[in-house]
Amino acid sequence: MFNLALGVCFALVNFGLFLLCYRLFGRMGLYAWIGMATVLANIQVVKTIEMFGLVMTLGNTIYASIYLVSDLLNEKYGERAAKKAVWFGFFTLIATTIIMQLVLLFDPQPEDIAQESLEKLFGLMPRLALGSLCAYLLSQFVDVKIYSWLKIKCPGRNQLWIRNNGSTLFSQLLDSLTFCTIAFWGVYPLEVWWQILLTTYLIKFVVSAASTPFLYIARNMKVPEE
Repeated sequence: MFNLALGVCFALVNFGLFLLCYRLFGRMGLYAWIGMATVLANIQVVKTIEMFGLVMTLGNTIYASIYLVSDLLNEKYGERAAKKAVWFGFFTLIATTIIMQLVLLFDPQPEDIAQESLEKLFGLMPRLALGSLCAYLLSQFVDVKIYSWLKIKCPGRNQLWIRNNGSTLFSQLLDSLTFCTIAFWGVYPLEVWWQILLTTYLIKFVVSAASTPFLYIARNMKVPEE
């Protein structure tokens, strides 16, 4: 029960900080959030926890906020702005991976206390980054396209929840399947891999659905450039 209670608080903190970032910095804050979230999600995903008797990874909450950002950009600024955010996150993750792999190559000083921890944390990053990049590009562009299509089919202001949840329902399934296959296939036993895949998708979608009120709040915010 502790992990469940902490998970709820964790999600509220994530979405609260997202709103604060947008309120303070406007559209540029959304791009900054995308960059931060792609990096933090790939660090957090290394940690596995247990909830409801199932194994799951961290990182799902902040990763789900990326869909929140792209949907908000699409809603308020159009498809082009949302696609720009996708490419921004893509570059951020590639740059972080390259830089941290170079960091690991330096010979540590004998009294160094960081090398071993950095190797454990970022040693898996190339594989995680490959899985994340493939999943990220595929799912994000699918999400943007579906959201744009739903803006035409369900254009009503009070139909935002349909556009938001409708686009993430399918795109996050693609994301979870692609990422878990590339990042974790062969790393964990098959039964654990299935649990991670299932919980990854369910948590991401539940968190995305729960974030809908925050999307409504963000849409109605007056931000600096406005």
